[in-house]
Amino acid sequence: MPLSIRRYSSLLVAITFLAAAGASLSATAQSSDTVRIRGTLVRVDASTLVVQDRGGEVVSLARPADLAVSEVYPIKLSDIRRGSFIGTAAMPQPDGTQKALEVVVFPEAARGTGEGHRPWDLLPQSTMTNATVADLAAAPKSVRGGQQLHLTYKGGEKTVIVPPHVPVVTFRPGTDALLVPGARVLVNAQEKNGTPTALRVTAGRNGFAPPM
Repeated sequence: MPLSIRRYSSLLVAITFLAAAGASLSATAQSSDTVRIRGTLVRVDASTLVVQDRGGEVVSLARPADLAVSEVYPIKLSDIRRGSFIGTAAMPQPDGTQKALEVVVFPEAARGTGEGHRPWDLLPQSTMTNATVADLAAAPKSVRGGQQLHLTYKGGEKTVIVPPHVPVVTFRPGTDALLVPGARVLVNAQEKNGTPTALRVTAGRNGFAPPM
């Protein structure tokens, strides 16, 4: 039985990089009942997206005619440079650093999107930091092959350790050709006029899963 969008209403809300692939979304547009659904496309047609979420439940969403689609794809850890504007989901560490779960390197046109540090819903207690790489260095010896990033954003800074196995990705505008059964997706959705509705879809190609 398809799952109502209300099932997701307790998830934390934040501005994400998705807002920048196409037209930007403002903080106002991302209202308190906007949710992120991570999973696999089951069925798609001109008016509907059906997604099986990562917990195995099925969500049926209305698909507006102007649905924004983005493609996320992998890049290298070495593509993170001083001055890059990135977003990273991470886990707080006892020493005050953040341990990255994934890193998104924003295209230059998306610089500044969602800048700041906030809770995130990828894992329990995870965070999201959208910020500029002020400096970078080799990670501590205990994280062989990784990087240590000093991030700055309006009103704060964070030190993020990026282990070598962590996904590093960027994104570009996508097309409906990405929306095929079996595609791995991240969907921003909201209930509109009583109908669960997709606002934006980020999809990977050939089974690649958006890691955010």
